[in-house]
Amino acid sequence: MNDLSALRKDPAAARAALTSRHPRWAEALDALLKLDESHRAVLKEVEDLRAKRNASSQEIGKAKASKDEARAQALMAEVGRLKAEMGSKEAALAEAEKAVRAAALDLPNLPDAGVPVGKDETQNPVVRVCGEPRTLDFKPLDHQTLGERLGVLDFAAAAKLSGSRFALWKGAGARLIRSLGNFLLDHHAKNGYLEVHPPYLVRPEVMEGTGQLPKFEADMYKTVNSDGEKSQTLYLISTSEIVLTNMVRDEILPPERLPLKMTAFTPCFRQEAGSYGKDVRGVIRNHQFDKVELVWITRPEDSLAALETLTADAESVLAALELPYRTIHLCTGDMGFSSRKTYDIEVWMPAEGKYREISSCSDCSDFQARRMSARFRREAKGAPELVHTLNGSGVAVGRLAAAVMENFQQADGSVVLPRALVPYFGAGTIAAV
Repeated sequence: MNDLSALRKDPAAARAALTSRHPRWAEALDALLKLDESHRAVLKEVEDLRAKRNASSQEIGKAKASKDEARAQALMAEVGRLKAEMGSKEAALAEAEKAVRAAALDLPNLPDAGVPVGKDETQNPVVRVCGEPRTLDFKPLDHQTLGERLGVLDFAAAAKLSGSRFALWKGAGARLIRSLGNFLLDHHAKNGYLEVHPPYLVRPEVMEGTGQLPKFEADMYKTVNSDGEKSQTLYLISTSEIVLTNMVRDEILPPERLPLKMTAFTPCFRQEAGSYGKDVRGVIRNHQFDKVELVWITRPEDSLAALETLTADAESVLAALELPYRTIHLCTGDMGFSSRKTYDIEVWMPAEGKYREISSCSDCSDFQARRMSARFRREAKGAPELVHTLNGSGVAVGRLAAAVMENFQQADGSVVLPRALVPYFGAGTIAAV
């Protein structure tokens, strides 16, 4: 959530920044500022009524002390009238507060001044390209065909169990997923990340804290647990960013705990609303997938530099596995809702002859922290300040498995694993059984 006082102070700058994302956000900002103006007008009326009530209440005591019963009765009648008027005004104030919060929650983060302006993914500049794609003397198979021929991927069984957009890894495929997860966690532990094994179901306010709710309700899976007269709605996480970042919600951290770096290997659940017809083959866009996530909690002045380090940490995974990749800087029109600056990392997929996203690394500034009331205190008696939060895929494990299979496939249909993975997998080759 953006700082409303900053939006109010310089609406022109905020409007220009939001327009660079999409023109509709300028309209949303104007609507928010109108609601905020109405809210502050009602708030002033309520505060004025409270001041009059308090003043009259004090005068009642004085009137009774001077035995002026007539004045005391008149003042008591005035207090009663003010209380009645305040009741309706306070109800209006509560509704105005809800309207302002709803509009504020719907507004995306303002992009950093250094983010390139552009309308969509076609205008994302490439920051760097690392590694050369192998020259193959045969036509490469896509990972689904390769996996089915090797007997490590079974989409028919997955569809029978759960429907479309699910994958079932088995045998060497299941071992590949497990090996990659362990490799990634060990790799990031060496870079100072605290490993966390979190819950996969969270409360609505936790989803709201990182920006999944209310904006992306349609993409979330949820459950309703009933216990007699009580019921509780819980959401399946779409990324472990949600749980890792919310670990500091409603806290005031001491400065020595920052930066806080965490990682987790979890399943992720997404309905992929609006993605009909996109990436229907393979594991590129599934309803359930595994991912290793990276999260940083930092001081405000450190977050942009931390984004560079976080992105390098995610890139280092692909370098260690000898996979060609490139890093792009997302333009304003392609950035995620909560981000102020984002790098996407794309891995080379030989069967498609192009790069595909495998990680997205974002600096969310204080946008999530304001929703979560996540703060730190620089000095013992200093005022609390909002932390900055960052997140990045380190990386998507199913897509990584697909990239390994496609990039290291052989003409005979086998897959020779990258050297860094062999100690985890226990063998150097995946071959048909």
